[in-house]
Amino acid sequence: MHSSALTHLLFNVVILKGAGLVRLILAYTLSSHKVNCQGQFPITQNVTVVEGAIANMTCRVDYNDNTSLQWSNPAQQTLFFGDKKALRDHRIELVRASWQELTIRISDVGLSDEGQYTCSLFTMPVKTTKAFLTVLGVPGRPEITGFTKPAMEGDVITLTCTTSGSKPAANIRWFRNDKEVQGTTKVNATGKSFTVRSSLQFQVDRRDDGVAYTCSVEHVSLSNPYMTTEVLEVHYAPHLEITHSLIIPQEGQYLKLECVSKGNPIPEPVLWSKDGGELPDIERMIVEGRELTITTLNKTDNGTYRCEASNHLGTSSAEYILFVYDPNALGQHGPDHALIGGVVAVVVFITLCLIIVLGRYLARHKGTYLTHEAKGAEDAPDADTAIINAEGNHVHAEEKKEYFI
Repeated sequence: MHSSALTHLLFNVVILKGAGLVRLILAYTLSSHKVNCQGQFPITQNVTVVEGAIANMTCRVDYNDNTSLQWSNPAQQTLFFGDKKALRDHRIELVRASWQELTIRISDVGLSDEGQYTCSLFTMPVKTTKAFLTVLGVPGRPEITGFTKPAMEGDVITLTCTTSGSKPAANIRWFRNDKEVQGTTKVNATGKSFTVRSSLQFQVDRRDDGVAYTCSVEHVSLSNPYMTTEVLEVHYAPHLEITHSLIIPQEGQYLKLECVSKGNPIPEPVLWSKDGGELPDIERMIVEGRELTITTLNKTDNGTYRCEASNHLGTSSAEYILFVYDPNALGQHGPDHALIGGVVAVVVFITLCLIIVLGRYLARHKGTYLTHEAKGAEDAPDADTAIINAEGNHVHAEEKKEYFI
C-alpha cells in the first residue's frame, strides 16, 4: 500500500512538473529504497558461554519501518516476539525490545541450550539471521586412583586420573614432582560432554618414596588448571653405612662412629658389635642411638666394628676397620720414601727418553768424513795415479780443508 501510494504521487509529479523534476524524484526514491532494503536485515553474533553462566542474545536492525523482531530457539520454538514472551521458561527474560533491537537473556545455561538460534524480521518476505550459542562444559575436579599405601619396592602400579563433564574434552597432564611425565589418555563421550582418563604405569623403587604425583586438568573454560596431588609412600629394605669423625685415629683421642641407615620403615634398633662379639669396654664405648663414641683411644681398640639394623623387609649391616696410631711414631717418621722413589723414577724415565731421542737424531744426520787428500785418492783410476794425486796434494797442504759430505 505504501509503495503504491508513492508511485501514484510520482506520476502526479511527472504530469505537473515535467521530466526534469521526475528524474530527480526517481533518483531519490531508488536511493531510499536501496538503503531501506540493506538496513532492513537483522544482524546477530555468535555467543560462547560456560555452562551455568548467562547468555545474552542480541538482534539489531539498522533501519526498521515498524516491523517486529522475533527470537527462536534451535527447536524453532518462538522465545520472544517483540516484547511478548512466547515460551514458558523462567530462565529466559527480555532485556531490551525496540524497533531496532531485540535482546533476550538465558540464565543458568546448560549443554542442552547449545545450538543455532534464529532472529526473524517480519518484512515481506521474512528475513532471518542465525546465531550459534556454544556452551562449554566445565570439567569436574580430577581424582587419582591406583595408589596403594604403602607400595613395595619392585611393585608395578598404575595411577589413573579421571575428570568428567568437559566439553570439548579436557586435556590431562602428569607431573612427577615438577617434571612432566607422559601418560596414556582415553576419551569417552557421555551425552554431550566427555569423560577423560589418563593412566601412568611404572615400577616402584626407593627413589619414588616421598615423590608427589600431580594430575593437572586444562580446559578452555578454566582460567587456571584443576590439580590434584598424591604422595607415594614406598617401603624398601634397609641400607647402612658407617661414617667416622677421624681420618687418622691416634691414641688418646676420641672417635665417633655413626651408623647411617636408609630404609622405610626406618630400620631400628641399631646394634653395635666388635670383631663379631659384644663391645668389650662399655665404659669407654658409649652407644647413643645410631652413634658409637670411643673415648681415649688405645691399641686395644683396634678391630672391626659392625652396625646392624632391620625392618620387616630385611636386614642390613656395615663395617668399619679401626687402627689406632701412635702419635709419637707418626711424628718421628723420616721423609716419605714412597714420594722420593716416585720422583727418582720420573727423572730416570725422562733421562732415558732424552737419550733415545738424541740417538735417533744423530743416526738420521750421520755422513762421510773426507779430506782433500783422501778425496783425490778415492777418485784415481789406479794405485799409481792415486799416489801421484796424493803427492800433488801435499804441495797445497796449506789449502787443505775438511768437509762433511
